[in-house]
Amino acid sequence: MRKKYVPHLPSILATCENNYACALKLLPDCDSENLSYEFMINDQLKYKIKILDSARYTSTIMMSQMANNTPSFLRPSMEIRLYHDAKVAEVLSCQKVSKLQPTYEYPNLNMHLRNEKQMVNVFLAEWLHFCLEQRKLQIIIS
Repeated sequence: MRKKYVPHLPSILATCENNYACALKLLPDCDSENLSYEFMINDQLKYKIKILDSARYTSTIMMSQMANNTPSFLRPSMEIRLYHDAKVAEVLSCQKVSKLQPTYEYPNLNMHLRNEKQMVNVFLAEWLHFCLEQRKLQIIIS
């Protein structure tokens, strides 16, 4: 019998805290709804962060990659909730897959990893670090 996967909460929390800190570095103003920021990496690649909702303790943002000559289904996008009181950021949906469960039985019909939610948050961390490392970013506020 297979051993049930148990998430390692300290590492998940550390990733979410790191994501929150990086997101705030990219978003000078995450309290205003309907703001969009575009980060130009080069002529072919840019990232867009749109603030969908902002409340006293939370903000919801949409982060997406826009690359020229790439079909839309290959352009990653995710909805992220920033919890200002806890100082963590959590991915709510990724590639139009919402309500990610903390764990999944494997194999499953949708072929989610056993730790899919954790891996999506790790992907967000890599994405945010990439944007921060590109100091030649051009920010377009709309």
